Amino acid sequence: MRIIIAAVLTFLFWFILSGHTELWLLLLGLASVSLTIFLSYRMNIMDREGHPFHMTMRLLHYFLFLSKEIVIANLDVVKRILIPGRTISPQIIQIPHNKKTNIGKVIYANSITLTPGTVTMELTENKIKIHSLSKDGAENLQDGRMANKVPEDETQSS
Repeated sequence: MRIIIAAVLTFLFWFILSGHTELWLLLLGLASVSLTIFLSYRMNIMDREGHPFHMTMRLLHYFLFLSKEIVIANLDVVKRILIPGRTISPQIIQIPHNKKTNIGKVIYANSITLTPGTVTMELTENKIKIHSLSKDGAENLQDGRMANKVPEDETQSS
């Protein structure tokens, strides 16, 4: 089932990016996707963590949450630059995380870096070292809201 889902999603991705509807090009795209899926299967790189289709809905909800956080952080950074009186107070903090799987840890660390004003500097087994542009940004990460929203595959462990 994982192979079929991967093939369908890969073909849809190809179709959206190419925009071609001519039969010949659709057949070439299908052949290209088929070869890619076959080689991925033969190379044994289509594992549960590398292609977490079972987490699709949780990842979609998280993507919407993260998108909102990115917009809010962007506005905060712009205000700090353009509005007098809004100070920049760089902080380096370490916060614990409760992520048990590698994919959960990576999603969380990358989410912090994707959010403007924060960068993940180091990820260890149970802590994340972060540089924040402001004290407010550091406090927002310390409340654990983002960490609790990060989806994890409960059937996998690191």
